[in-house]
Amino acid sequence: MASLGNPQNTIAVLQKYQFNFQKKFGQNFLIDTHVLDKIISAAKITKDDMVLEVGPGIGTMTQYLCEHAREVVAVEIDKNLIPILGDTLSEYDNVTILHDDILKVDIEKIVQERNAGKPIKVVANLPYYITTPIIMGLFESHVPIENITVMVQKEVADRMQVGPGTKDYGALSLAVQYYAEPYIVANVPPNCFMPRPKVGSAVIRLTKHREPPVTVTDEKLMFQLIRASFNQRRKTLVNGLNNSPELDFSKEVITKALETMGLPFTVRGETLTLEQFAKLSEVLGNCSEP
Repeated sequence: MASLGNPQNTIAVLQKYQFNFQKKFGQNFLIDTHVLDKIISAAKITKDDMVLEVGPGIGTMTQYLCEHAREVVAVEIDKNLIPILGDTLSEYDNVTILHDDILKVDIEKIVQERNAGKPIKVVANLPYYITTPIIMGLFESHVPIENITVMVQKEVADRMQVGPGTKDYGALSLAVQYYAEPYIVANVPPNCFMPRPKVGSAVIRLTKHREPPVTVTDEKLMFQLIRASFNQRRKTLVNGLNNSPELDFSKEVITKALETMGLPFTVRGETLTLEQFAKLSEVLGNCSEP
């Protein structure tokens, strides 16, 4: 089978199957072999690895993964792509195609059955709107993952790796950095895709921490505090937390908690580090109120 990293071959496959791009799935197929090489090397894929691919599309990246990994499980939500993948991947006997929504797949079961419970590597070319739920779903499920290498919108990649006080800093930055070490591998211009997206993209590798960088008793509470403090960016942290339907702390309790930490009551959430959010969740978690 001819490499789909070559645009002519991609066009031929799409024409053969009269494939129509689905806007609802945010489909943009990669047509640049250099970028494919970068993804493979960034994810450090070897013949010992089992790779979970999210959104294989017509199989461009999948072909590369099959060449380099021991086994690939590719999960595709669009039923119109399943016969195409059967064709473009017909030469490989180390790939399984699942027609499913990744958010509903029992990844733990796949890891146990196909990789003896050892950490897997995840590779994905994700549409913008679903990036965060998929990445967070993978981390929160605590399935054994070594790293996640994803193609995302450039601004999302930037958001994942910035620190406090920057305009891109937010709940996503904190959540990603709690679970993993982010590293931007490459910026990818729109002309590397078909159809061409309106914005630039980036490949980012998230290497999962063996241990989270902060110790926290109540992970759920910490993330509730993080979400509440960024839901209303312009507000002070006290007001953000006080207005959150997820939380039930009075202004007095919140102000006192900040005082304990040596923070002014006028502080905004976007200036707090992950360590400070962890500490705040400890202090508030010990309060007499729920």
